[in-house]
Amino acid sequence: MAEDLTDLLPPEDEEQGMFEHFRLVVDPGQEPMRVDKFMASHLENTSRHRVQNAIKNGYVFVGEKLAKANLVVRPGDVIKFMMPYERHGFEILPEDIPLDIVYEDPDLLVVNKPAGMVVHPGHGHFTGTLINALAFHLGLRQGPDAEDDRMGVLVHRIDMDTSGLLVVAKNDDAQLDLAGQFFVHSIERRYQAVVWGNVREDEGTIEGNIGRDPNDRLRFKVYPEGDKGKTAITHYRVLERFGFVTLVECRLETGRTHQIRVHMAHIGHPLFNDEKYGGREIRSGTIYAKYKQFIQNCFEICPRQALHAKTLGFKHPRTGEWLRFDSPLPADMAALLEKWRKYAAQMR
Repeated sequence: MAEDLTDLLPPEDEEQGMFEHFRLVVDPGQEPMRVDKFMASHLENTSRHRVQNAIKNGYVFVGEKLAKANLVVRPGDVIKFMMPYERHGFEILPEDIPLDIVYEDPDLLVVNKPAGMVVHPGHGHFTGTLINALAFHLGLRQGPDAEDDRMGVLVHRIDMDTSGLLVVAKNDDAQLDLAGQFFVHSIERRYQAVVWGNVREDEGTIEGNIGRDPNDRLRFKVYPEGDKGKTAITHYRVLERFGFVTLVECRLETGRTHQIRVHMAHIGHPLFNDEKYGGREIRSGTIYAKYKQFIQNCFEICPRQALHAKTLGFKHPRTGEWLRFDSPLPADMAALLEKWRKYAAQMR
């Protein structure tokens, strides 16, 4: 249904309510007509089946009410197509960039994104992104001479300096279904992170609304419950302790921008080498110069926040089969952990 790929791009790991992607107003002289038939006849590059699928997944409203396929619209009715993320628009240029594809079928693909790769064009990054690479991989292009302006659609995102798994929808049906799974939080998402400090509890849950920091629009912060921001819930479990840092697994129940980074910093355990949230300074350890040099060496080994989207599970949009994928820790995080293991062994 989208005019192009980026019309349906969500913010980074963010699900913040429903956003209007387009609307139709029924003409004054229009005869009463079923909403699915009206939309299909008034939208370009779509079909009645696609419209019905969008309605079934709860993305079409007439006025403020959720539409049913057999709803009859009349002159003056306002039809809105809503999605659980904001609409964006950038021209996509295909680029021959290698992709680590861990799974692909006619409906979707799962890609293992390296740290340092921007997910989609914008904010100063208009080339070299995952979307540019996907455009090339799928053999599709955009522009006035393009035969097909549709291409794979990301239904979630991770930060540029976070590595790990992402699912990409290759058609409208898959996109609508997967977006719905993310919206109701039925997707399994597990991350591994190295955080500062010795996390006291072996496992726990962090609950706290997340919203933009008014003092820095590029940062997010936790707000008191019921105040500002959107509900955010992160479950964590300690995997390994190194005394001054801890390896944890974080399972997302919600998906807000920078959620793990913000939540772990909020409880006093910012991600290792996360400059934006205080992790690029020594937060625990000794005062000795040798230790400071050790930390600096660690920063050089893993020159980004130590966060990896390791596990991704979801229901296949066509077959209903539960799919679950797991990716190994990238070389920089693996080397960082090995360095800490050796250091911790020496301290015993």
